[in-house]
Amino acid sequence: MTENALYMLAHDAGCAAAEECYIEPMVVQQHENMMDDSSPVVKSYVVSDGPCGFAWVNIKPAYSKFAKWMVAYEMARKDSYNGGVTYWISKYGQSIQKKEAYARAFAKVLSDNGINAYASSRMD
Repeated sequence: MTENALYMLAHDAGCAAAEECYIEPMVVQQHENMMDDSSPVVKSYVVSDGPCGFAWVNIKPAYSKFAKWMVAYEMARKDSYNGGVTYWISKYGQSIQKKEAYARAFAKVLSDNGINAYASSRMD
């Protein structure tokens, strides 16, 4: 399978996973005294896309054919901290849940095709 075909397979799986995942809405509250969580709530906001965050896929080694292809097409960048290359998930606004679902599905397709790929995330 070509690098482009593998990328498209992984991307399609990621998109499907992100669209199918259940999003737990986040509720943000403003208290009368912002230094006292037991003070009365004066406003509540519902963030329908859930908590904010980031997700990415780390692909190792950086000298693999697929990793080099992704860097050449500016889809990934070398990761001097973790090694390999990093494919940043920029779709889905700030929804960490959708980004994580995409990253896990993307990494699974690569792993199923013999490429060392790991999904990671962090909240913002």
